[in-house]
Amino acid sequence: MENYNTTAQGHELGWDDEIQQESSFILLPEGDYRFTVEKFDRARHNGSDKIPPCNKAILHFRVFSPDGSSVLLQENLFLHTKMEWKLSEFFASIGMKQKGQAARMNWQEVNGKSGICHVKIRNYDKKDGSVGQANQIEKVVSIL
Repeated sequence: MENYNTTAQGHELGWDDEIQQESSFILLPEGDYRFTVEKFDRARHNGSDKIPPCNKAILHFRVFSPDGSSVLLQENLFLHTKMEWKLSEFFASIGMKQKGQAARMNWQEVNGKSGICHVKIRNYDKKDGSVGQANQIEKVVSIL
């Protein structure tokens, strides 16, 4: 017997049930936005043409638009020397690393930290052949 968590995964609707929730998808225009790290997950990257197998952090950024709405964007940070610059950029953006200085990555402290990121619009091919759009964090910005 399967056990489904109805809080996290929702639940089945009956044919005559009342519905109200609408799509919460928001496409932000390209630009700089405030973000807060909601959470991060530890994972493993299996390797690709660009990066060999290594640990990775899956970061969940809550990105806030000027009108007060927000979107949740996910970004992978690979724990590999090829991507050390990006790790430094991230930790500097949330105030946990000073420019030009070494810093130990303290992942337990990243939740709730805030910074600025540059969001772009990424085009992708949908299964039906049309083109879809989604937001993607292009970079995080260090505040000097």
